[in-house]
Amino acid sequence: MARRRLRSETVLDIGDDGPGDAHLELPLLSLLQARRDWPGPELAERLEVSGRTVRRDVERLRALGYPVESLSGPAGGYRLRAGTAMPPLLLDDEEAIAIAVGLSTAARTSVAGIEEASVRALVKREQVLPARLRRRVQALGAATATPPAANGATVDRQHLTVLAAACRDSERVRFAYRGRDGAESRREVGPHALVALGRRWYLVAWDRGREGWRSFRVDRLAAPAATGVRLEPRPLPAEDAAAFVTGSMAVAPRGYEARLTLHAPAEAVRGRAPAGWGRLQALDDATCEYRTGDDDLDWLALRVLMLGVDFDVHEPPELAERLRSLSARIHRGTGP
Repeated sequence: MARRRLRSETVLDIGDDGPGDAHLELPLLSLLQARRDWPGPELAERLEVSGRTVRRDVERLRALGYPVESLSGPAGGYRLRAGTAMPPLLLDDEEAIAIAVGLSTAARTSVAGIEEASVRALVKREQVLPARLRRRVQALGAATATPPAANGATVDRQHLTVLAAACRDSERVRFAYRGRDGAESRREVGPHALVALGRRWYLVAWDRGREGWRSFRVDRLAAPAATGVRLEPRPLPAEDAAAFVTGSMAVAPRGYEARLTLHAPAEAVRGRAPAGWGRLQALDDATCEYRTGDDDLDWLALRVLMLGVDFDVHEPPELAERLRSLSARIHRGTGP
């Protein structure tokens, strides 16, 4: 196989070439990705090759999986259309940096629906990004600030990529961990999956020291590092990693545990109350009991209000007092 080089880092296998065959398909690919349609003669002029060479290079790109269409017309032409699979993209330095920074931002701010995909893409990007570009991305990340999540919990992008790579490669990791009560500990775990839930990241892993499955809040992690030790497969005691995290949250003790009666059918409320928030139980056709909890009393009060139904607070008394305070503040703010 002949190996063709674009700049100093990008290498692509493009097939067998005869002696003296020095043309490159990569510049052609770059042009096709830069514009929707290209007349054949204009491509040949830009690449400083013959029309026959352009046609041959197009066929090679098609053989590599790039969906290049031929256009009809007086001079003919070519177009790179959307395919059924995603072929490799050819990016210049600035485009690669822009994508890296965009993925990092999406992962840190938990953009709904793309958080976990962003982390998977970050792991792949870390593998192939040249060292000189990696330094530029790191410098840009250090010089820019991302607003923290509403709950104040922030996640280090590098922590996410280390943990995601360990999950993918089935490799043990070590890290320092600060528990809910503030206690510090060292953990060595077999990572299973990362889960984005409630604008927080969780690592589902087998804890070797405690000999059981655990979920760890990633914002409480410090200095995660892969050990190089491969894992033996273990069955997760849940339908999937997200179900395990929500189940763990439902039984974990929290600073404030609330019990309320909601004046609405359980099925009507279920769509407004994510599983990770708490447990619903129907009392009759018109009411249901809701148990939920959190370490942050303000967030707990807002969570109840976001359900959008009438309710009675049974416990804790701190929640009832906070809701009364919020009600008085809203009344003052809206005026007579």
